[in-house]
Amino acid sequence: MSMHNNIILAIETSCDETSASIIEAKLKVKNEKLKILSNIVASQVKLHAKYGGVYPELASREHLVKILPVIELALKKAGKTLDEITHLAVTTGPGLIGSLLVGVETVKALAMAKGLPIIPINHLEGHIYTACIKQSSISKLRPPIIQLSNHPIIFPILSLIVSGGHTLLVKMMDHGKYQIIGETRDDAAGEAFDKVARLLELGYPGGPVIEKAAQKGRPSKFSFPVAMEKSQDLDFSFSGLKTAVLYEVKKLGKITPQTKYDLACAFQKAAVEHLIQKAVLAVQKYRPKTFILSGGVAANSCLRQELKEKIDFIAPPIPLCTDNAVGIGLAATHKLKKGAKNWYDIEADASQRLASD
Repeated sequence: MSMHNNIILAIETSCDETSASIIEAKLKVKNEKLKILSNIVASQVKLHAKYGGVYPELASREHLVKILPVIELALKKAGKTLDEITHLAVTTGPGLIGSLLVGVETVKALAMAKGLPIIPINHLEGHIYTACIKQSSISKLRPPIIQLSNHPIIFPILSLIVSGGHTLLVKMMDHGKYQIIGETRDDAAGEAFDKVARLLELGYPGGPVIEKAAQKGRPSKFSFPVAMEKSQDLDFSFSGLKTAVLYEVKKLGKITPQTKYDLACAFQKAAVEHLIQKAVLAVQKYRPKTFILSGGVAANSCLRQELKEKIDFIAPPIPLCTDNAVGIGLAATHKLKKGAKNWYDIEADASQRLASD
């Protein structure tokens, strides 16, 4: 049986993480064997913390500083050289245009210099495919080879992607075949977490600090309405919940640390319930064989615990819920035969939609 050994260098710079990953894909006639040899992520959390969110110009400048060292480290950790790379993969959108351009133009330069094909990947595809990674293999990424999950990925798939910039439900009938069946009408879930955390002066990023504060909160002290609770469509909305917290804070005036914890608890409860209700509706309507939870907010333990009671799902290991190049590389392995392009055909697109190949 013939086998083609491909070594992919994947790059992700859609927002405020500069990431590079090396993936080995041995493609046989009837199956494939994948190894994730390295994954390097340079985070900008501390840089943006004082703003309570990502400052786009600073993000793109930091990518310029970090991109080449991150690539070099990813190659070193994988025990590979640039001459051994057979394909390049890169996030082309959606995201911050300045950040995207750093990754895309770097990859185009490498492709032009080395004569390598590029596989463009939508950022949301990366979130979906990180669910293929085995939880126990992530401990400090040592040994460097990350195992894929033993959980069968069976189509059709429904994926709930919940991050700082996106909240949507995606139906997949096969690799590269996407249909968006529900999305947020206003704020993304992660965006709402960030804004409420800033409102309560809890810090940044909002997801982890809200979760930590909520653990100290009294569940019955406050209650916020669950958005679109009686609606049967699959869209989301978080602006009303965010506004409800704002009005409550204004009404209370000066608030104690315990009150902040109580408000965080009530906010998280309403946000999680909204996500779960829509996920359950989607499962009832489409009857998927596999349900995937992914994106930065997928790291929230309350969301995972509550969803587990309603739906059998798989999710990425906690460290890989946020932006990283592993998912970009894994998505690229399914496009090796038909998705590669020349460097001059690749462009960054800040508003890129998730669409079928």
